[in-house]
Amino acid sequence: MSQTAAIQPLRLDDVKLYVTTSALVLGNVLLPYALHAIPQGGQMFLPLFFFTLVAGWRFGARAGVLTGVLSPLASHFLTGMPPAAVLQSLMLQSAVLGILAAVVASRAAKPTLALLGLVVLAHQALLVAPVLLQSGAHAALASLRFHVPAILLQILGGYAVLRFMARTREA
Repeated sequence: MSQTAAIQPLRLDDVKLYVTTSALVLGNVLLPYALHAIPQGGQMFLPLFFFTLVAGWRFGARAGVLTGVLSPLASHFLTGMPPAAVLQSLMLQSAVLGILAAVVASRAAKPTLALLGLVVLAHQALLVAPVLLQSGAHAALASLRFHVPAILLQILGGYAVLRFMARTREA
């Protein structure tokens, strides 16, 4: 078997969906907690989205949406981050990322940097669109520049995690 991480959609009546989602949510709580030690690390790296990308790509839209919705909620109740004022928005943004990842993965033979880049950049475009509409192109480009570390973390880190998952599955 090649070193790919083919999508493995999980059904709602499958216990594995809930166990897997719980582990990915935990990752989405711990990674931001660690990166918040860096000044502006949470805003710069957007770590709350990281395992949602992996969930949607590897385990399908159900896992992507569950991870996307539950991660901000769990993080808020356990760490106080994100603040309540942005919680609903982050839950929706994260769920959309899980769906985008699942849709692209369902049409791909394997994850590639280009395809993960497509998912992450499409998600970033959705995040930046309100800034563009409210504050103009300069502010939108500044937001994108600020999030370059997040984009790189999600693409390169997501690719590494998906390859690792494929290797451990083969072993």
